[in-house]
Amino acid sequence: MGSNSFLSIGAMALLALISLRFNATLLENRTTEIENKVYLTAFSLADDLIEEIKQKAFDEQTVEWKAIATEQLSTAESFGVFDPGEYSVNDFDDIDDYNRYGKEVSLPHVENYNITSTVDYDSATDQDEVSNTQTYFKRVTVKVTSPYLSHSVKLSFVFTLHSK
Repeated sequence: MGSNSFLSIGAMALLALISLRFNATLLENRTTEIENKVYLTAFSLADDLIEEIKQKAFDEQTVEWKAIATEQLSTAESFGVFDPGEYSVNDFDDIDDYNRYGKEVSLPHVENYNITSTVDYDSATDQDEVSNTQTYFKRVTVKVTSPYLSHSVKLSFVFTLHSK
């Protein structure tokens, strides 16, 4: 009779261990699923802003399309400064208006996404190098952060004067 008690206790302990491991695995899978949704939403928000920017002119000097020399393009120092007649993002008409632009987005399943963008001229010979002078290439980098993301999401897109 004593050995049956030990077998019963052993079986119950084994079942408890298996149950704990099963519950831990379920919790881990659920956490990963939620984290994936948060990251997918962050990528989508970054891509949405890039798609919005794609609809704009390359430069304030090319809102009305014309051939232009690089020296006539806006200087990098003027990026992000409201142009005359621009009072909000709804008035933005060219890419560099989005330099230092930011907004917060809250969605039903995750709150407090912070979306920021920067605009730089890219080197004509090396797309990974920022240029201090005007070129026919502008790189937009959109960064999305959230308290629910362990790492921020960054997407970049390089525009050319004729990229529309």
